[in-house]
Amino acid sequence: MARIAGINVPDNKQAGISLTRIFGIGRSMARKVCRDAGVDPARKVADLSEADLDAVRGAVAELIVEGNLRRQVNMNVKRLMDLGCYRGMRHRRGMPVRGQRTRTNARTRRGPRRPVRK
Repeated sequence: MARIAGINVPDNKQAGISLTRIFGIGRSMARKVCRDAGVDPARKVADLSEADLDAVRGAVAELIVEGNLRRQVNMNVKRLMDLGCYRGMRHRRGMPVRGQRTRTNARTRRGPRRPVRK
């Protein structure tokens, strides 16, 4: 397995798909990374030479991915909570943040149902 940005990317998949294992890189960003590195996204990672892998590592190093991105997202959520804005309050209460209904549904965000006490 090739190691890129501290993550083992699968060898048996195409480079454009394999890079999506890295947090912060989706399909379109993976294709852009391959294009910047001069690598065909349809080639399998196992078929890439060490020079190609180094080029991909260099292209990924320019992006904010993995731990730094997770830290940035958590700091943004913490900032909203500290401000006390509506979105921050929704995060703090564990409720849906982006305007979804809560009378029904929202089970993923609110957790399992509590039994009704009579």
